[in-house]
Amino acid sequence: MNAKYEFLKTVRPFDVLPDEVLHGVAELLQQVQHPKESILYLQDESKLRGVDLIVRGAYEVFFYDSEQNKRLVTNYISGTCYGGASLLLNRRRSFRTVISRKGTVVYTLHRKEFLALCQAYEAFFHYFTAEYGRRMLDEEYAHFIRPSRIQPENNIAVDQLYSRKLETIEPRTIAACPGSTSIAEAAQLMISQKVSCLFVQDEHSQIKGYVTDLTLRNNVVARQVPYTQPVYDIMDQPIISIGSQAYIYEAVLLMFQTRARYLLITDGAGYIGFISRNKLLSSLAQSPFMFIQSVKLARSVPELKQRWQKVPEQVYQLLNRGVKSEIVNQVITTVADTIAINVIEGVIEEMGPPPAKFVFMVLGSEGRKEQTLRTDQDNAIIYEDKANEQREMVREYFLAFASTVSERLDHIGFSFCEGGFMAKNSKWTHSLSHWKRNYSNWLQESDPEAVLKVATFFDCRFLYGEQSIMGDLKGFLHEELERPRYKFLHHMAQNALQYEPPLTFFNNIKTFSKGSQQVFNLKKTMTPIVDLVRAYALRNRIFLTNTGERMEALANVGIFTEKERQELLQAYYYLMGMRLKKQAIQIIDDRKEPDNLLDPRTLTKIEQVTLKEIFKVISDFQTKIRVSFMETLY
Repeated sequence: MNAKYEFLKTVRPFDVLPDEVLHGVAELLQQVQHPKESILYLQDESKLRGVDLIVRGAYEVFFYDSEQNKRLVTNYISGTCYGGASLLLNRRRSFRTVISRKGTVVYTLHRKEFLALCQAYEAFFHYFTAEYGRRMLDEEYAHFIRPSRIQPENNIAVDQLYSRKLETIEPRTIAACPGSTSIAEAAQLMISQKVSCLFVQDEHSQIKGYVTDLTLRNNVVARQVPYTQPVYDIMDQPIISIGSQAYIYEAVLLMFQTRARYLLITDGAGYIGFISRNKLLSSLAQSPFMFIQSVKLARSVPELKQRWQKVPEQVYQLLNRGVKSEIVNQVITTVADTIAINVIEGVIEEMGPPPAKFVFMVLGSEGRKEQTLRTDQDNAIIYEDKANEQREMVREYFLAFASTVSERLDHIGFSFCEGGFMAKNSKWTHSLSHWKRNYSNWLQESDPEAVLKVATFFDCRFLYGEQSIMGDLKGFLHEELERPRYKFLHHMAQNALQYEPPLTFFNNIKTFSKGSQQVFNLKKTMTPIVDLVRAYALRNRIFLTNTGERMEALANVGIFTEKERQELLQAYYYLMGMRLKKQAIQIIDDRKEPDNLLDPRTLTKIEQVTLKEIFKVISDFQTKIRVSFMETLY
């Protein structure tokens, strides 16, 4: 009895239990000895009878890949336990395969007693869920957890392939020239129209062939054909067409069968456009990187809008595969950035070159690279200072430019900012010297409105243009922040203290009524973390914009301990993951605008308890910032 009790005191998380409980648990332990190299559990198949506490020997724990290679091998040695997360989170099935080493002896605690301890002692319970969460931050680990979750993703892919029609994909506009056009003129036409495929027509305007970059390389340069010859002589064939009502899988099969790289799309009356093999395949790709590439290849506003509408599906799949929510944020941000850059370049092409060097910067959640699926525009423009006689002309250009960019982004799905923090608002499109005055005035005024502006524009991130202009502005702000700013930092800290985590006196989640639901606001729950980390970053002149990157930088200079950073980071991105998944489901399943409201009754007990712990973490950090920033004021 004493031996078991003394052993329990050395095993995490049993060491957090009261002594009298440990004595009771010791009586319930059953000793088992395993033969050498015995397969005790198979991943996602074997059901566990309880939790195994290793007394002597060791467990070799790993995943088998599709070729039966051992992956992520871990040794559980004396004083460790295996099976808690599997019992709690995987319907009793072992997450991984387990083999016993020579001389392995374990104590087994039956699952009923284990679950009773989890319900009675939150710290004990959270050890297993937190450990699982940490493992899921490893992409390879998350990958091998996928088998139970991969089916929905495959269903989506199959559904897209066999149920979507070509009409759901925006075709490219046909660029064509007569067959008598010289090779040199055809090449110039491809450059001027920015196309990689030029179709060739006969005297009756019927398309007979096409010319691509490969055509020019293989049929002209390699054969040393004079550039004065007609393009009809070197064009590629055959021309393959398909109806817009055909299914996507039919188009894919037709391309492979005919080895065609381009398909002309018909609507019965004639050609309405064409589609390339690369675009067709990229539109079906499940990889976020392939998806981002498909966004880069988009040429028109309708195409970009279609791409943005696919983002919720990508987000849902990534989260279901166990990908970290901060990585999912990056995918969303990359797609949004790519779309915005595409729009900006398109507008510049239409309006002509800008009359001055400039920066198009993004703010708010996009500036922090923390966009969700409920997002609006937050952007601004800085342009270089010009001579007096040019100022009005330069300003008129950029205001017109900003308005056009903003209108197109709104059409794509990035709605106008309700607070007006957009480049199309004349207040936020100015010269560099004007922006410097803005920052200087806000820091001096130190009232809540000025603090809000600094908070918004401190989260600014370069998107397009002349990077040195942004560097100049940040250098100026660095100098401004070297002066004592006690009052300003006091107001900044107040922002992080305005919202109280939604916990009642009895440690329940505090909600409010929204229709038939009792909900709390996920975004507002996360806001104190963003605000307090920003306040510390400002005080320490850390110009990173991402909240997670700011936390790491603050830990590196000793403002946060590593334990504090980890707690805050896990809290923030746990909430972010819940927020993203809920929004994706609202868009995909409910076909409604996403929001940030969550009914805790829809969560599992594990999720509810985890949320309460997160709220405590936020409250603790609010206490820290209250002490840290209020003392500097007096």
